Amino acid sequence: MSNEDMKHDVVVEDPAIDQAQDAPAEETVSTFRLVATLAIAGALAGLLIVMVNQHTKPIIDKYKAEQLQLAVYEVLPGVERYNTFYLVDDALSLELPAGAKESEYKRIYVGYDAEGRVSGVAISRGESGFQDIVQVIFGFDPVSGKLTGMKVLDSKETPGLGDKIFKDMVFVNQFFASPDTPLVAVKPGAGKGGPGEIDTITGATISSKIVISIINNGMKEWM
Repeated sequence: MSNEDMKHDVVVEDPAIDQAQDAPAEETVSTFRLVATLAIAGALAGLLIVMVNQHTKPIIDKYKAEQLQLAVYEVLPGVERYNTFYLVDDALSLELPAGAKESEYKRIYVGYDAEGRVSGVAISRGESGFQDIVQVIFGFDPVSGKLTGMKVLDSKETPGLGDKIFKDMVFVNQFFASPDTPLVAVKPGAGKGGPGEIDTITGATISSKIVISIINNGMKEWM
């Protein structure tokens, strides 16, 4: 080896040291900042929900009231007008006590003909169905006890099966054919021609029986 070659120093680089120097420093996230961020985001989301609810609730309530009004006239064919009566202290009243909430009182809808005579009564009530609460309104003649109609107001029954309680018009029309009460649920084609027989729906027996139960229990409760 020549003297010239020995003059050059040998430099050995440690890769680990270079990587450590080049690596960015880890940033420590404050727990307080994290909690504060989540709290602010939650508060903003809650505020947004409240604002949307305040805006949509009056619209929804108005729509429900309009649909209920139409339903009363539908299940009480031929009535000219109706009044809403509330059950207050075991008596029917057109007025609620001062400061009372309407939702806390049971009510019925009394229909009148052109001469002002009572021609029918409508009741809205619900019971647990196969999936959720089934809400029904039905009308009847208070003198004879015969039904004048039925309409499902709210139902989350299984699409294609349980929803036939309002989509199957053969089933629905039975309640507009003045059947006697109490109603009797029978399998399609198995009835004996009784005045209160209602054919249930094949594939939706439970849901159709719930409708019949709602009406029978409503009549028993109010009559």
